[in-house]
Amino acid sequence: MNRVILRFLGSFAIVFAIDQLIKWVFLHGFRYYGSFIDLVLVYNKGVAFSMFASLGANLKYIQLGLIALLLGYLLGQKELLRSHTTAFGLILGGGCSNILDRFIHSGVVDYIFWHKWFEFAVFNFADVMINLGVAIILIQSLILRKKR
Repeated sequence: MNRVILRFLGSFAIVFAIDQLIKWVFLHGFRYYGSFIDLVLVYNKGVAFSMFASLGANLKYIQLGLIALLLGYLLGQKELLRSHTTAFGLILGGGCSNILDRFIHSGVVDYIFWHKWFEFAVFNFADVMINLGVAIILIQSLILRKKR
């Protein structure tokens, strides 16, 4: 179990640190305008596509509670954590980084704006890692199901 915890903490810390470093760069003035993607600073006061922005400051406490519940559940379900260690590290590292933004800034620091062929919501590295973690869990679950 110690290896599982170390691998979880490692992936969590790497995602958290990289995301906060990238956000620091944008908070200190970096901008890029391209033909496919703009890299611009945006504060998202909601969650995906700015949903639930009307919850205001309460949103960060709700999200913090959900993260705590997930972490508590994973600690109780050791086999689930063992099966998807890195994926949960990605999800919780990205989630905690975004929640930190809500406490320090006026919202989540987003900066990637895809606008070629269609305009997509502005997002960040943490969002990508959260989605990657979910995709890994789904793929691993499908592979495990086929093996059974």
